[in-house]
Amino acid sequence: MATPVAALRLERERWPQPLARRHRALVGVDAQGRWHLLADRDCDALLLQMAETRLGEALRWQRCSAAALDAGLAEGDIGGRALDTLDAVDGPAAPSALHDAEAGAEAGALTLSALGAEASPAVRLLDAVLLDALADGASDIHLEMQPRGAQVRLRIDGVMQAMRQVDGAALAEQVVSRLKVLAELDIGERRLPQDGRFKRRIAVQGQAREIDFRLSIMPSVWGEDAVVRVLDRSAAAQGGGGPTLAALGFEAPMRDALLQLARAPHGLLLVTGPTGSGKTTTLYAALAEIQAGREKIITIEDPVEYQLEGVVQIPVNEKKGLGFARGLRAILRHDPDRVMVGEIRDAETAQIAVQAALTGHGVFSSVHANHAFDVIGRFMHMGLDLYNVVAALNAVLGQRLMRQLCTACAEPVTATAAELARLGEPHAGPPVRLHRPVGCPACHHSGYRGRRAVAELLCMDDDLRDLIAARAPMSAIKQAARERGMQSLQAAALAAVRAGRTSFEEMDRVVAAA
Repeated sequence: MATPVAALRLERERWPQPLARRHRALVGVDAQGRWHLLADRDCDALLLQMAETRLGEALRWQRCSAAALDAGLAEGDIGGRALDTLDAVDGPAAPSALHDAEAGAEAGALTLSALGAEASPAVRLLDAVLLDALADGASDIHLEMQPRGAQVRLRIDGVMQAMRQVDGAALAEQVVSRLKVLAELDIGERRLPQDGRFKRRIAVQGQAREIDFRLSIMPSVWGEDAVVRVLDRSAAAQGGGGPTLAALGFEAPMRDALLQLARAPHGLLLVTGPTGSGKTTTLYAALAEIQAGREKIITIEDPVEYQLEGVVQIPVNEKKGLGFARGLRAILRHDPDRVMVGEIRDAETAQIAVQAALTGHGVFSSVHANHAFDVIGRFMHMGLDLYNVVAALNAVLGQRLMRQLCTACAEPVTATAAELARLGEPHAGPPVRLHRPVGCPACHHSGYRGRRAVAELLCMDDDLRDLIAARAPMSAIKQAARERGMQSLQAAALAAVRAGRTSFEEMDRVVAAA
């Protein structure tokens, strides 16, 4: 029997209209002070948990008609006015997920109960933001100052999404100060950038996990902006020792080639791409898949993002004088078979990595460059001996992370003439079916859900080494690589579009300049 919701008053402050439309769900309070989440579908446990996380209230799921929901979503600034059109509810209420989600959490972990008990509004707000970010699978949290407060945005699947508005400059400043306290930064310094990190034990889906956060504070016109990188190591390694190349989206031929290169007894394997393109995760996946307990594997990272069983992992500590170069020298005296350097940032680290690869070690690392071919130019710019670089180098993997179409709502369409031309398909042939993003509650109405890697792999051979050492034109080097079967980033992305996994729009966003 239907449970009526009498004189429901909508919550617009903590559950704003853009969020309500994105999830097609409304939050309100009845005359007895009970909180409800209303939607035109059966109970979605993840949405219910996320809403409770955001509001800090126990909610009961109520199913209403689509017409009633549309009426509520169409209202602009409804404030606290009673929404009479939602009095009739189609289905029974589902119980709150709040207590179930917290039941298995360990003592001392951040939960909604602990959040509600905290007296400081700034602490409660920040903890709610951290919980939201984990519930939504965000990689970064951005706190952007404005004249009368701040906006909180999350980076989800590589794209920024507005989360909530912080009203009041004083409260926004208190949240930044709270972040500084957690990261042990100078609270009084407001004119210079600061970087730090902190850890919190947080209950996520009933399990307490230790989450690492990296913090960057930057002065801006209206105050201090903050960016927090979320590093959920335990989530990434759930189910068996770390990520896999298959889970990252690499197709079988590319996986086989990468694993063969990773198993080479010596030489340098580099992964390149812009920030956030998954370079370190790919290196972890390759190490995890070749680790069989017969070799000594040591990594030096900033920071250690995933914990790999059977691998010695060393975090960089610049304050104590332990950088990549000094750490790599120490590692080479520790009798390793394989070494992973989180990132080659300078000439000294690059030189040591090259020498290690030339003296019988397998060396894995990442380099910031746009494409696989640009790595050669980076090393030349660092002043390294080009002959030694190409002698040590086995391969360079250039990669991007591209959003995948939501399988729940992607819509099949017939390719246009322009799209056929981009795919290299004949106009006179049979119709080619592609897919386009639509948007639904499952994907937060973005049309995309999750990301997969697209990559190009430059494998070295003697002819390519001779061309590079002789400083041949880049066009000649690229042509030689194509003749050896190298697939470009654009070709890999086009294949994903052709297979219906993503769209031209997403391809152009990620690899247009590649």
